[in-house]
Amino acid sequence: RLDEAITLFEQVITDSTRIFGDDHPNTLTLRNNLANCHLQAGRFVEAIQLYEQAATGRARVLGDNHSLTLSTRNSLADAYEAAGRRDEAIALYEQVATGLTCVLGPDHPRPLTVRHSLACAYASAERHDEAITLFQQVITDRARILGDNHPHTLNTRNNLADAYESAGRRDEAIALYEQVATEQIRVLGEDHPGTYNTRRELADSYREA
Repeated sequence: RLDEAITLFEQVITDSTRIFGDDHPNTLTLRNNLANCHLQAGRFVEAIQLYEQAATGRARVLGDNHSLTLSTRNSLADAYEAAGRRDEAIALYEQVATGLTCVLGPDHPRPLTVRHSLACAYASAERHDEAITLFQQVITDRARILGDNHPHTLNTRNNLADAYESAGRRDEAIALYEQVATEQIRVLGEDHPGTYNTRRELADSYREA
């Protein structure tokens, strides 16, 4: 019920700003949450404006490398990507990935998630070599930390197959789609959306070949 959530968040932000101040952590968190609602509703302009305000405020109050500042910047990068502002998204994903790795360590799930998003942005921008290299690195790390058959690992392997296909490396794409589909059927089941998506993409690759 996004419209109701947005209206109420706006009211509470007004009160929080009046009582606590514009840069109070509560106000900044509310502004970030309102931006989340706008992003879910597909209102990218509003979401970006609010994320930028929240990121600036959190950097000023908490510091550039605080986990909440980096989290808001990551959400801002997601909004840039959704709005088609790909170059800005990529630049911000790169900053956030570096920052989270420094703060949380290279094996924490959050930096891995951001690196996966960055690889997807590279792929969307047709920067195939960078996407493939980064997907391969994330797969290695996720397999080591989460396990080779963890859903996140399988999802990244599927995205690597997509990148192979986009780069014209169809034989590699088909081989990887087949591996991922087999594992997803075993781990997730035949009717899981992830399994369905991989098998559909595999069928597309068969057809194109």
